[in-house]
Amino acid sequence: MSFHTLGITPSLLNTLDQLKLTEPTPIQAQAIPVAIQGKDVMGIAQTGTGKTLAFGIPMLAQILADRTKQGLVLLPTRELALQVNESLMRLGKSLGFRTAVLIGGDSMEKQKRQIRNNPHIIIATPGRLNDHLGQRTVSLARVGILVLDEADHMLDMGFAPQIAKIVEHVPKKRQTMLFSATMPREVVALATSYMELPLRVEVSPPGKTADKIAQEIFFVPHMEKLDLLVKLLHEHEGSTLVFTRTKYIAKRIALSLRNKNFTAAEIHSNRSLSQRREALDGFKSGRYRVLVATDIAARGIDVAGVALVINYDLPEKAEDYVHRIGRTARAGREGKAVSLATPDQHGHIKSIERLISMSLPVSGGQELVSNTTAAMHRPRSSRPRGPRRFGRRR
Repeated sequence: MSFHTLGITPSLLNTLDQLKLTEPTPIQAQAIPVAIQGKDVMGIAQTGTGKTLAFGIPMLAQILADRTKQGLVLLPTRELALQVNESLMRLGKSLGFRTAVLIGGDSMEKQKRQIRNNPHIIIATPGRLNDHLGQRTVSLARVGILVLDEADHMLDMGFAPQIAKIVEHVPKKRQTMLFSATMPREVVALATSYMELPLRVEVSPPGKTADKIAQEIFFVPHMEKLDLLVKLLHEHEGSTLVFTRTKYIAKRIALSLRNKNFTAAEIHSNRSLSQRREALDGFKSGRYRVLVATDIAARGIDVAGVALVINYDLPEKAEDYVHRIGRTARAGREGKAVSLATPDQHGHIKSIERLISMSLPVSGGQELVSNTTAAMHRPRSSRPRGPRRFGRRR
């Protein structure tokens, strides 16, 4: 199939040809013909399947047809906003499109200048857009196309009330597109509230992982995780994305890896926007081989060549496992995902396996579990204890 068969405007087709984008991904092939007609679309697809152009091409096409119309894209994180802006501008800049990116951690004055420049598309995180609405520095009265991207994660992050406030400022007569990697009840409820008879487009069931990802589990005591991480980095080549549960662990792991002569950067909520951009750009360019990230910060990571994803900590939600490992094996490439689980996390693994409908192969599992169990039952030393430096909380 070709983009030329999807009813796309000739000027956009010329740009796609110049960018050497000739064959749509499955989500693009299904969503674009419907969305380009102005119908509401609810798209379900794994991360890395081309969702941005699935809504971006119809949005640009409709604005080309009616320059009074404005597009609004809501998404959960700053990094994702910057990635979406980059993708849309690659396609729209030569056609005279202007965007405004309204995200936290960036200058309000700079954003006000972008708004005064009369952008065709506003790309925003809910919190910062509500800040502008509160200050009356932006109007959404011309929005004719609303996109809710990564809807499941926006709800996970508690943005439902913020989204509701924003939608109050958007005309009722509009097209709404919603994209999500998973489709829990909350997302269905969101779609019901804001969409009119949406067409559901699904290229893979929620929870399905990419076929070309080789997945593996290691059961390992917590204190041995760092050593195993280093061993895995020595055994595997290529860019590696390491997920941790907290920003404090991310910082510690990145520092430890740098001390062991790995080029490593970190991305989490304690890093400034400029630091996060530098880390992400460095990872994309190959300046950093390893990027250590928390789940929220990683929502904007869209790098085609990630060879290996390592879950240093298992995610709290099984759905996040799908999001995490979807960062590898993009655009038809092969990839590998390795998870480090402690011996008491068999329940976590079972939840993930139920979601993805497959058993995860265990490497060195029984030996490590046995060693850990033996260590837990080893008699304690009978030497008298000295004073405790870090006593009970008072």
